[in-house]
Amino acid sequence: MLPLTPLPLHPYALWAGYANTLALPHPFTPSPLHLLLLIPLLLIPLLLISLLLIPWLRRSLLTRPILKTIQRLKLLPQISDTERAAIEAGNAWVEQEFFTGKPDFDRILSATYPELSPEIQAFLDGPVEQVCQMASDWDIYERQDLPPAVWATLKHERFFGMMVPKEFGGLGFSNLAYSAVMVKLASRSFTHVATVGVTNSLGPAKLLLRYGTNEQKARYLPRLAIGEEIPCFALTEPHAGSDAASLTSEGEVFRGEDGELYLRLNWRKRYITLGAIASLLGLAFRLKDPQNLLGKGQEPGITCALVPTDTPGVVIDQRHDPMGVPFYNSPTEGHDVVLPIDQIIGGVEQAGQGWRMLMQTLAAGRGVSFPASCTGVAKLVTRVAGAHSVVRQQFGLSIGRFEGIEEPLARIGGLTYVLEAVRLYTCGAVDAGEQPAVVSAIAKYTTTELARRIVLDGMDILGGSGICRGPRNLLANIYTAMPIAITVEGANILTRSLMIFGQGAIRCHPYVYGEIQALEAGDVAALDRLLWPHLGSMVANGWRSLWLNLTRGRWVKAPVAGPTAPYYRKLAWTSAHFALLTDLALLTLGGSLKRREKLSGRFADLLAWQYLAVATLRRYEAEGQQAADLPLVHWSLQYALAQIQIALEGLCDNFPFPLLRRLALPWLRLNPIGSLPSDALGHQVAQLVQRLGADRDRLTAGIHRPTDPEQALGRLERAFDLTHQGQAVLSKIKTASKAGQLPPGKPQDLLDLAYEHGVIDEAETTLVCEATFARNDAIQVDAFSLADYGKCGQDAGVQAAGATPTAPIASRQ
Repeated sequence: MLPLTPLPLHPYALWAGYANTLALPHPFTPSPLHLLLLIPLLLIPLLLISLLLIPWLRRSLLTRPILKTIQRLKLLPQISDTERAAIEAGNAWVEQEFFTGKPDFDRILSATYPELSPEIQAFLDGPVEQVCQMASDWDIYERQDLPPAVWATLKHERFFGMMVPKEFGGLGFSNLAYSAVMVKLASRSFTHVATVGVTNSLGPAKLLLRYGTNEQKARYLPRLAIGEEIPCFALTEPHAGSDAASLTSEGEVFRGEDGELYLRLNWRKRYITLGAIASLLGLAFRLKDPQNLLGKGQEPGITCALVPTDTPGVVIDQRHDPMGVPFYNSPTEGHDVVLPIDQIIGGVEQAGQGWRMLMQTLAAGRGVSFPASCTGVAKLVTRVAGAHSVVRQQFGLSIGRFEGIEEPLARIGGLTYVLEAVRLYTCGAVDAGEQPAVVSAIAKYTTTELARRIVLDGMDILGGSGICRGPRNLLANIYTAMPIAITVEGANILTRSLMIFGQGAIRCHPYVYGEIQALEAGDVAALDRLLWPHLGSMVANGWRSLWLNLTRGRWVKAPVAGPTAPYYRKLAWTSAHFALLTDLALLTLGGSLKRREKLSGRFADLLAWQYLAVATLRRYEAEGQQAADLPLVHWSLQYALAQIQIALEGLCDNFPFPLLRRLALPWLRLNPIGSLPSDALGHQVAQLVQRLGADRDRLTAGIHRPTDPEQALGRLERAFDLTHQGQAVLSKIKTASKAGQLPPGKPQDLLDLAYEHGVIDEAETTLVCEATFARNDAIQVDAFSLADYGKCGQDAGVQAAGATPTAPIASRQ
């Protein structure tokens, strides 16, 4: 008896049994003619079963012809070396669950959810708070640099070495600790983020820690940790951004007169953060070895090296102006720069491995730095917009009571909750040893886009107060800086349309990458082991998708009980759709899917919002199911499902498969997975953002919150607090007016009369007066005299001379 394959091919056996059942009506008394007619019906299923279940027969008659056909028609997508390095960077994490069509929510909920240690909290309350207090964002903009005292503190407290192990003189922080520092710094100034972030994310220190030789680590890491060396990393060129294959920077290996091997480097780079002041430049270049002196061929490939910037031939004498944000960013050139061969990061062994090194380093870093910075920004906007909505009044009412203001306030509050969830969930994964490349791309793209949406909403709420720059303005500079986060380390258009799904469909799919490797190698047996379970999985997901559609996921077992259980069922439903559509796209479009960037972008949205939803659910569970947070949780998850619905409709409407447009799209619209949160739910979130107390504080925890009323946020927060306290007094006056104790009128206008009639006491009268004064002071905007305005502009250009900017008129009142 031939051995049966152990592959999970049970769907085919079920089909055969079903066909046999249909072929035999009951009751049935066969005649010879009947038997003759039934023989083909019986033989066909048996032949199909034999064909599918007998390995050598299946491989010979089905798998091999399929492989040859794919190779002959060139249906296999061509994967370049740089694409392959990106695909193989890091590992797949929980995002791969959605490609199965049946996510394991127990695994998703069991992922590490990190907490700050007392040591890290002390650093946040100490050195980080000190740095935030030393200069406001306006001070930094006026100087066009961080003050010297801030630079000194950053170096002394080893901010530049947070990720460097203690054995090399650094702080040895976890990714969570680094993230928490970035949240707080981002809430003070974007310049802090750019300055501190680049030294701890992608740069020489990260590459040295992972790939450097022992000698390189001992030489450079201690100096990088204390800021004795200021690092930068030069990758981008005028004609090579994310397309590393287009790099023109070159390094040639040659033997010197002393018999040692050297590099002769030539490059032209741009957009290099800290480049203008860097003492140690990390350089990505294309290595050439005409004489094969390294034994790796004449063109080993992209390589990374450390270049001291005082080396002859290094040119850094200009500076970019990125949206006016005063962090150092510059072009750099190198002309016949000669370095010893041991300046290659990792030594000769790592020659030609530069792109892989960069991709693997980015796989974790992009998922930590950007969510942290964007969360800090979001939390600041939440406090500013919420407080302003209470303090600012129109028509005798706080503007936050108008529904037009409630709508953006709800988005601000709900999306801020999501950003914190993504930040912590992703940090937990990286600190647990994961290197989730696709999740990192999702985190970078979504957090920067959502932060941009939050800042835009904040600016809309502040109105005129948001557009007049000066020391009182808390959002204008952030608004200006947001395109930088959108652009750097992979522009968001590229990340969405190519990286998230393009990389995810290959890296995270349970079968696809193995199938591609088998096809490339012409390995029929390997392809056979993957192809048929893949097809079986696709059929199963088709039936699952249909069933979940008809039942709206009601029969899916949620991993938790309570108010969030329906969202797990909806996500199971979503995953089945996503997995099925992914397989249909791969089957019908093949290699051309790479060029269908609009479809790929919609697939990316689907995958990204599934990840954001599970991160939100994980946060709610990890934080003890805070009942007060439920409006935020419901709003966030309903918003996520609405984005999933939009992406699904876009896919079905544009998919090159007419049946989806004619049948699936109308049904999807009649039976939607989700819709936007209701106005009533948005009202609850908007109220939470405007309300004094622990709920608002928890939503915005971890940012810099000055109490000094001379500081812009301190002034606004004081007015916010006093306004709420004064409201209780005004309510007493209103009640008295309705009861006839006082004449009709606005409570504010009846203040003196209420005091005279004993409705309120002296302390309450004083409180309302203080609140009125504080509120009036908080809504003022900066104004400059003509002479002073011009002088401020001149001061920005001569900051090196130590000029002190002239204060605007409003600040001196």
